[in-house]
Amino acid sequence: MKLESLKYGYQPSSLLVSSLSSYWSPGVTVDLARQDWALTDVREQLDLGAWQAATTDLPRDPYVNRRWKRMSWLALDEDGEMKDMGACPMAQGGAFNDAASMADRLRYYAPLTEAFLARADVKAFVKAWAGLWGLQANEPILMQITGVRGEGQVDPLQGQGVHADGCKALSIMVVRRENLTGGENHLYDDKAGSRRLADMTLAPGDVLHLRDDKLFHSVDAITQQDPGVPFERFIVIINSRFVDPFQNRILRRHFPDAVLNTTR
Repeated sequence: MKLESLKYGYQPSSLLVSSLSSYWSPGVTVDLARQDWALTDVREQLDLGAWQAATTDLPRDPYVNRRWKRMSWLALDEDGEMKDMGACPMAQGGAFNDAASMADRLRYYAPLTEAFLARADVKAFVKAWAGLWGLQANEPILMQITGVRGEGQVDPLQGQGVHADGCKALSIMVVRRENLTGGENHLYDDKAGSRRLADMTLAPGDVLHLRDDKLFHSVDAITQQDPGVPFERFIVIINSRFVDPFQNRILRRHFPDAVLNTTR
């Protein structure tokens, strides 16, 4: 089995190979190498209830209606341990975001809480994720908890449609999904969405890994199921190795010593 990290010239130690095989299901690296995406779950690797509790105090997204969000910039240190890099805005150029409320502007969000980042299962998840993609020390990792709640129907992408996030390594994990229909994820070979590759509905604990520079993705609208109870859908988005020049410029400004991606 050829690890995805080998494609980036990174030679993992035998200890890392062992830890990856124990954290991720065996088919993950095979599927990533074969089709540029992989679906797995982490329900046995973390306390899903504790992660769901982290969705209850999210601030409202100041740029998008009916969305809540926190985000932090993380990295591995020289010893391979997770560290918090500090504050830096999110920046997506118009080539990677079709929503007028979000594209070509700096977006500032409250960070993930210290209590959440201090959790052992959060650190293990981030370390295993970085290992899966072969990240070096000081490569910025953006980790978000974001989602929607309310009544009626909502587009969870808020106008982004079929899109890419502007990076090489991207994973999406559903944390909470309650009282709703819809929210099906789709993968495409083209931004027009004419060549659909896969369809899937993620349950809490499911993780979709994808090479964001190779594929495009979208998610269907969400509809409230029981009209007497609000719906909720919250996800973790974690990504790195940005190909968006706008984001990389902002990262360099805030983290002068960071290791940034230089290839498209």
